[in-house]
Amino acid sequence: MTETLLIVGVAAAVVFVAVLLIEGALRRGYDPTYHTSSALSLGDRGWIQIANFLQLGVGTLAFAVGVHQALNSVVAAVLVAIFGLGAIVAGVCRMDPMRGYPPGAQSGTPTTLTWHHQVHDIAGPIMFLAIFGACLALAGRLPGLWRLYTILTAVAGLALAISTAVAWQKDAKNTGLVQRGLILVYQSWIVLLGVHLL
Repeated sequence: MTETLLIVGVAAAVVFVAVLLIEGALRRGYDPTYHTSSALSLGDRGWIQIANFLQLGVGTLAFAVGVHQALNSVVAAVLVAIFGLGAIVAGVCRMDPMRGYPPGAQSGTPTTLTWHHQVHDIAGPIMFLAIFGACLALAGRLPGLWRLYTILTAVAGLALAISTAVAWQKDAKNTGLVQRGLILVYQSWIVLLGVHLL
């Protein structure tokens, strides 16, 4: 059962990144260096990214249970589960059209935001703070280089989370690129940790 749960989590992380990169490259009017992953939930094909968020959330919840069974850390498991729940919320509560996407949307950020956009905005920081905390909680339970890698992941992830928030507030042209770095750092850690525990 533990192996199955870990495999589900690893697969969910790989699928999420693959869909994000492929959809980001194929969508008309979408700039992957500027637009965030959440913007892919908009438009005619938005359902693909919505489903991607949901499968990531469910897969990460399974991974949280697997991590608890493998490393016996309730705190880490709860924090990983919060990350998964955040992904589900991000899928259910879409962001508003803005910053030129989908095509025809106004540039910049609307002065009035819908409730579901506001919930989406709250879910993101909670997700990444939770996975940051999970790294710290698990670092002490991992040996040698794995401990170092996990700590470095936490440090890099926190720096990129702050950078993403700043870039978003400034409407910077590299917002999407910075956020992709953040996503890749944590999803790579989930994949590699899962493989290691297997």
